[in-house]
Amino acid sequence: MMKIVPPKPFFYKGGDKAVLLLHSFTSNTIDMKNLGKYLQQHNYTCYAPLYRGHGLTAEELLTYRPTNWWQDVLDGYQLLKGKGYEKIAVVGLSLGGVLALKVAQELEVTGVVTMSVPIRREAAFLHKRVFHYAKGYKQLEGKNEGQINVEITRLQNMSIDSLVEFQHLIQKTMDKLALVTSPIRILYGALDDPLYKDSANVIFQNVGTQHKTMKGYPNSKHLMTLGIDKNEVNKDILTFLNDLLW
Repeated sequence: MMKIVPPKPFFYKGGDKAVLLLHSFTSNTIDMKNLGKYLQQHNYTCYAPLYRGHGLTAEELLTYRPTNWWQDVLDGYQLLKGKGYEKIAVVGLSLGGVLALKVAQELEVTGVVTMSVPIRREAAFLHKRVFHYAKGYKQLEGKNEGQINVEITRLQNMSIDSLVEFQHLIQKTMDKLALVTSPIRILYGALDDPLYKDSANVIFQNVGTQHKTMKGYPNSKHLMTLGIDKNEVNKDILTFLNDLLW
């Protein structure tokens, strides 16, 4: 069996403006490395927490809940504050974008960038995502098809309470969009599921701030920070951050 090296949080020290970078569901901080390095080169300090269970097996992932992931985000925010960064912006992808909106609703942030954020997701859909993740992970471990099928069947019997909680987290966050009063940049991939373009529109219409812009990227799928348009995405995020009143 191959041992998979679990990913880690990262801290890239730059200038005195800090950015909290939030990765997507079933993924990890690799989502944010390219963007983080780019922002660091342009004098921003970046921290990307790794949510509990992420980067591990699907079985371990399902033992954690969105309340744990939210705590990891809060800890990341406090880590930056503890290091003396007064001003913090937040950038999130998919689940990370949902959490970024929640950060903007509950804490002090200079600005928010969301990418590929769903305004709703059923637990059953999220469950499929977990199976897809599980299969890929088990293949990386070098398990054969038979072994994988046995383990996937076992996985089907695990509680999906955490995914139901995730569905509710999305709903609750979308119900409170009016509380987002910091400037916001809303990004989506034109090649992603159409839900994400619709979601971008709903978020745009309902946030409390007047300082809001939205953009779709013609060649981007879901993981916009890793796709064909990634350099343009990086530049647009930098421009947005540079225009904020820090």
